[in-house]
Amino acid sequence: MNAHEIDYQIFGEEMQYVELELDPQEAVIAEAGNFMMMDDGIRMNTIFGDGSKENEGFLGRVLGAGKRLLTGESLFMTIFSNEIQGKKRISFASPYPGKIIPIDLTRYGHKFICQKDAFLCAAKGVSVGMEFSRKLGRGFFGGEGFIMQKLEGDGMAFVHAGGTMARKELSPGEKLKIDTGCIIGFTQDVDYDIEFIGGIKNTIFGGEGLFFATLTGPGTVYVQSLPFSRLASRIWQAAPQGGGKDKGEGSILGGLGDVISGDRRF
Repeated sequence: MNAHEIDYQIFGEEMQYVELELDPQEAVIAEAGNFMMMDDGIRMNTIFGDGSKENEGFLGRVLGAGKRLLTGESLFMTIFSNEIQGKKRISFASPYPGKIIPIDLTRYGHKFICQKDAFLCAAKGVSVGMEFSRKLGRGFFGGEGFIMQKLEGDGMAFVHAGGTMARKELSPGEKLKIDTGCIIGFTQDVDYDIEFIGGIKNTIFGGEGLFFATLTGPGTVYVQSLPFSRLASRIWQAAPQGGGKDKGEGSILGGLGDVISGDRRF
């Protein structure tokens, strides 16, 4: 194996975290902001890219890190290494309510494609890169643009799903239609495209967007019930404007109460 072989355990129900056990000289990589806690003796180091190719030289590392900018991520990642004798443990937490999904890349042909913000952490040696879509429809209307994230290698990676996770095994030619934001990831053999919903009433009044994501087997697809964009949108809609308490909330008057009290101006 090129990637470090690590043991893990996932704790919690709605706000999960994953605990990784590192033998001496083993390491994991993670996005900034996912760290939760670790034993004494683990060293943290910020690096360009993902550290999967240690002999590629400085320019190669810079180019690899630059690709991460196209997926909306930082140039840097953090590597956590056990540099003393004995097993040490480190934990990474979910950024919002949902599930942590362990991905054994050896089971999926050493490659897994996921949403840009789904990656949580992985064993050192796993490559975190970009997957470029050559289909214009998917690029313009797929919600994730032309670029998704790809995880490659022969180690363990962990991705995060919002809400409840569903795993679908697609047979050859079997098609699944999904809201574009509800995709967590899929294996490399799955064909990913965009389909127009159709119909004037559906388009204008449906409230579900104009496009479905269509995924055609064979392969494995992971789906989430609560995309972060949907969660953030509902919170923003419910938040009182201006930071004050909405006096009409829960009343028959509703927003009219703000007009009467002078808190809302036209």
